[in-house]
Amino acid sequence: MPELPEVETVVRSIAPLVGRRIVAAEFRCLRVLRGGDPDAMAANLAGKRIARVERYGKFILIHLAPAGYLMIHLGMTGKLLLGGPAGKHTHAIFTLSRGVLLYDDSRQFGRLQYFDLMPPRLEKLGPEPLEVSFDDFLALMHGRKTSIKALLLNQDFVRGVGNIYADESLFRAGIHPKAIAGRLRKDRAKKLWEAVREVLREAIDAGGSSISDYVDAEGRRGWFQIQHRAYGREGEPCLTCGKPIRRVLVAQRSSHFCPACQRR
Repeated sequence: MPELPEVETVVRSIAPLVGRRIVAAEFRCLRVLRGGDPDAMAANLAGKRIARVERYGKFILIHLAPAGYLMIHLGMTGKLLLGGPAGKHTHAIFTLSRGVLLYDDSRQFGRLQYFDLMPPRLEKLGPEPLEVSFDDFLALMHGRKTSIKALLLNQDFVRGVGNIYADESLFRAGIHPKAIAGRLRKDRAKKLWEAVREVLREAIDAGGSSISDYVDAEGRRGWFQIQHRAYGREGEPCLTCGKPIRRVLVAQRSSHFCPACQRR
């Protein structure tokens, strides 16, 4: 699933659409509309101008003028593509005053929703990990009895961190994924806070991680996957100590870590 760096990359790649008008919208799959009425959604979008595009965690939020919001979640395989022909996995076509924006999704786990007001789901998300202060980060961890990996995946804690960047951040901070969040000393919590910010910024600069079929709106793959130090490296030598990277399940998700470098 695209995480914060991938979604940020997609948002930046569709930024040139700001100022363009949605002439028409066509929806070919009810599943990605989450039960919404395709005709009503198309009517709500037609004639409106794209005023702003931003990221909320793993969500893309398109502000419309004079009013309204289009919220997009890419799910596992969702893609926003600028131009090109529609294919068998194209489930939405946005005809613009200049150009076309396509939504492709082979597994149909993504979602597109229209809102008159700010989407309630976004208001409930945790703070932006690249903006949250260390004091606030520490306060949010206080008293948490869950594992630190599970907490990082909790979008109400901080928004946008997923499996890849949780593993990479914990590796850099030297913290075992099963360490209890509320028991981390202040100095270790600060290392994690710094590692999360560092990893996310580096991944954004690299255009994200193209693990499977992720690309940005212009079809470009990211390359941060070649810099992964833990995620997806089970059995390979740790780049720090040489011991094999291990994989365990935490919060029903695969977690990759070095048993020598990362301690509880």
